[in-house]
Amino acid sequence: MTWSSFYLICFLVGFGMSALSLLSGSIHLHMPHLHFDHGLHLGHAHAGGPDGASFFNLGTIAAFLAWFGGTGYLLHHYYGVWFAVVLGVATLSGLGGASVVFWFLAKVLMKHEAALDPADYDMVGVLGKLSIPIRAGGTGELIYTQGGTRRVSGARAESGAAIPKGVEVVVTRYEKGIAYVRAWDEFAGDVEQQA
Repeated sequence: MTWSSFYLICFLVGFGMSALSLLSGSIHLHMPHLHFDHGLHLGHAHAGGPDGASFFNLGTIAAFLAWFGGTGYLLHHYYGVWFAVVLGVATLSGLGGASVVFWFLAKVLMKHEAALDPADYDMVGVLGKLSIPIRAGGTGELIYTQGGTRRVSGARAESGAAIPKGVEVVVTRYEKGIAYVRAWDEFAGDVEQQA
């Protein structure tokens, strides 16, 4: 195998990986993620670079191979530049291409990404309003806001008593998709008496 063939194969593999990545994203084809930051991992992202992005991912590897192979092939095959110069310039070109892709990934695509905190989605203590009244021993409907999103849940009175529509309630426990609630006025009154 000649050096020109090696560089051409690197270019074709990098370009093919880029095309596969583009197509898999546009047709929502889910493929395994490769991460090399703490050894080889198959799965979801691990923190590696700034903003939690791993420098070694499919996009940066594909960009490196495409730029490395393309630059190396052009310099070696068409310009006949000395081997060590071609290897050095191709490596710098590959690192430059991979750096641009990584910068775009970390600073543009993942700019607003944040780790989810399970406490933000805990139902106990959530304040909401009944959109459908709770009959004695029955189930109604609770509308509440959580994580910036309006949500709906089935609701039962903690005491088993009826609660009319439009009453503000607080969730005291959440089991099997049902929020057990108390009227906010009743709950606030109990807290004031304890203080």
